[in-house]
Amino acid sequence: MKFDQDDLNYRFQDGSAEAIIRYAIQTAGVSRIALASSLSIEDQVLTDLVLKINKEARIFFIDTGRHFQETYDLMTATMSKYNFHYEVYAPETEHLEVMVSHYGPNFFYESRELRKKCCAIRKVTPLTRVLSSVEGWICGLRKEQSLTRQEIALFEWDQKHSLYKINPLAFWPEEKVWEYLTEHQVPYNDLYNKGFPSIGCQPCTRAVKPGEDVRSGRWWWEEPDKKECGLHSPLVSGGADK
Repeated sequence: MKFDQDDLNYRFQDGSAEAIIRYAIQTAGVSRIALASSLSIEDQVLTDLVLKINKEARIFFIDTGRHFQETYDLMTATMSKYNFHYEVYAPETEHLEVMVSHYGPNFFYESRELRKKCCAIRKVTPLTRVLSSVEGWICGLRKEQSLTRQEIALFEWDQKHSLYKINPLAFWPEEKVWEYLTEHQVPYNDLYNKGFPSIGCQPCTRAVKPGEDVRSGRWWWEEPDKKECGLHSPLVSGGADK
């Protein structure tokens, strides 16, 4: 599979998320592209779109072992509604055991370096395993989510994993996400109704106050421009040969 990203970003700049997803699946093949879902509202929109386009589409979930129960409940409800199964990836037991035995269960609060170590073992390593089986991955990133996501494009080259990354909702405002969920009766995490606009692992997520940044409840003890876990590294444009 090869995308001309500049051409596609221009061609689809006013296009629908459905058209972007359909193009990506048809170009890569349904078995060679996958949707990464954290069960966020964006990923729920994409799950609805992807499965309407192709019921055989691959959707994966990284189970860090520290998610909210509400996230697991939503996972069950989503599988029931759409009659499908997630591909579930978890941390490697040996690495997890060594980490927790050495540092304790809550060491990630001590420093950014240790928090990133936890994210690397619980999230990044499992992600690397699944991405080794595809040529592209679909994500629910939106520009307005945080300072670290202002430069994302619809089609990108993920240099770290040597594959394509597609962000069909890159230009969507949050209001459009909620409109889609309501119109299509897509289930979403009940924590959104309790002040959690961005939901990750339970120890690293808290509710936010009205007017606060969407991701201010994630790793709230760190600087705003540092709030990424390593799943979404800075990307380059232009394709695999650049």
